[in-house]
Amino acid sequence: MAFPFDAPPLEGTLVRLEPLARRHLADLAAAAEEERGSYGFTEVPRAEDVPRYFDEHAARVEAGLGAPYAQVDRATGRAVGATAYWSPRPWPSGEGLAAVEIGWTWLAASAQGTGVNTEAKYLLFRHAFEQWRVARVDLKTDARNARSRAALAAVGATFEGVLRSWSPSWAPGEAGRLRDSAMFSVTAEEWPRARAHLERRIAQKEARSRAPRSEA
Repeated sequence: MAFPFDAPPLEGTLVRLEPLARRHLADLAAAAEEERGSYGFTEVPRAEDVPRYFDEHAARVEAGLGAPYAQVDRATGRAVGATAYWSPRPWPSGEGLAAVEIGWTWLAASAQGTGVNTEAKYLLFRHAFEQWRVARVDLKTDARNARSRAALAAVGATFEGVLRSWSPSWAPGEAGRLRDSAMFSVTAEEWPRARAHLERRIAQKEARSRAPRSEA
């Protein structure tokens, strides 16, 4: 169902989430061509496909079905990946947003494990719960993707089960097939606990990034 997303830039200390625009495409093309070994179950465009990828997201924006972001590394000013709100579900009254999904997320290999993903999720959760006042945020991944499932659990999302043959598969050789999807969520009642957890993790990442490197 369509929803008139008001999705402004979201500012963190490690990452700035900027509404996806054509100015990000060159950075995203470079980011997508870094080491791709972690993308076995995730849709990440090749450099030449980034314009098509952008057009598909722009169509979702136009239809009121999504709000994509570029993940911009604050240290370098470069876009190092993407993420999005999508699959909005308004309240039965039609007034306001009851739930939204966070998905279409990927990061360049060099940005993985740096805290960018953790802070990006924190910023998206915070806006959804504290500005839109949603009741829940949904997240899902290929049930076979142990790395992604661990990352979702690490940001405080609750595993709710596996829905069989639920979503299109992005695994190599599985075009046109459906995958089993592992479903996660954070609810409004869980958000204060999840927020505190994420703030601790972000502080730890920031402290590590500021720590002086020892000389060899």
